Amino acid sequence: MEENKEFDIGQSDNKSGKGMGWYVVHTYSGYENKVKANIEKAIENRHLENEILEVRVPMLDVVEVKNNTKKTVQKKLFPGYVLLHMDADNNDAWYVVRNTRGVTGFVGPGSKPVPLTEQEMRALNVGGFEDVKIDVKEGDAISVISGVWKDTVGIIKRVDESKQMVTINIELFGRETPVEIAFNEIKKI
Repeated sequence: MEENKEFDIGQSDNKSGKGMGWYVVHTYSGYENKVKANIEKAIENRHLENEILEVRVPMLDVVEVKNNTKKTVQKKLFPGYVLLHMDADNNDAWYVVRNTRGVTGFVGPGSKPVPLTEQEMRALNVGGFEDVKIDVKEGDAISVISGVWKDTVGIIKRVDESKQMVTINIELFGRETPVEIAFNEIKKI
């Protein structure tokens, strides 16, 4: 007589164990928008709207100057990568993404998807990638409120609107060293 035993088959090697989150896939260079369109079509065809919530190719507005003419163009923030808000532990969703033409794999050890952390998401500003407007100018005193130089106070030496950065001098190893800090990491004193 054969016994019925429940076996723990464990977790497949392609799973993160993290469920719903923002994941990154690597694509062939230049295929980001095609991969996005193909995944969105597969979501619609296979009714995976609850497993793959959003597919995004992060873009950034860049001002280019050619022949003394300023022109705003959109550039890919991360060429060769696509962001997905999905349940990477769902077999159908994982299979659709992994087998989309142009996708070389998920970002993570092996090809096991690893979701972006909340801190990484805030740094990416995945909600919108909008420009930060701040009322500062050269000579203003600022305090750094986040990042590597948190709690540092300095005087602005340069403001770069296009890069969304200010330059301040930090004393490092006994000498003044210029450091660039993002607008969203500072506040005016």
